[in-house]
Amino acid sequence: MSASELGLAAAHAEVKVEIARTDTKTALLLAFVGAMLAGAWSVARDLPLNLPAYVAGGLGLSLLVAAAGLLLRSVRPNLRGRRGFPLWATLTPDEIPAAVSADLAVDIVGVSRLAVAKFTSLQRAVDLTRAGGALLVLAVLLALGSAA
Repeated sequence: MSASELGLAAAHAEVKVEIARTDTKTALLLAFVGAMLAGAWSVARDLPLNLPAYVAGGLGLSLLVAAAGLLLRSVRPNLRGRRGFPLWATLTPDEIPAAVSADLAVDIVGVSRLAVAKFTSLQRAVDLTRAGGALLVLAVLLALGSAA
């Protein structure tokens, strides 16, 4: 293998690792958002809420649901994609070696774009989760402040 082929193979492997890391982070954040939603529901049932607490809590829950939607979109399989399993499932055994030996640089670009899209969705979901959590804390403080 030439130096440029080794570099391309290393870049391809690095992008694949980043996709796996992003998917792992997405799964953890999705579990966290689910736990936050369940916890907020449990706490809200037991607290006497006033209108400002309802508004802040409702906005917080809405942001958490939006974050969950972004996370789910990030990990949703793309079965119409041109790479990987869906492509190989449409090929004959004789066509697979040609598809696998296709230009690795083109594949790196495609996979890198996928990684950036996943990372962007994850970043936005983290921002929404932080804002939703802050609004839920505000809702609790408003509810406790009015109860005192």
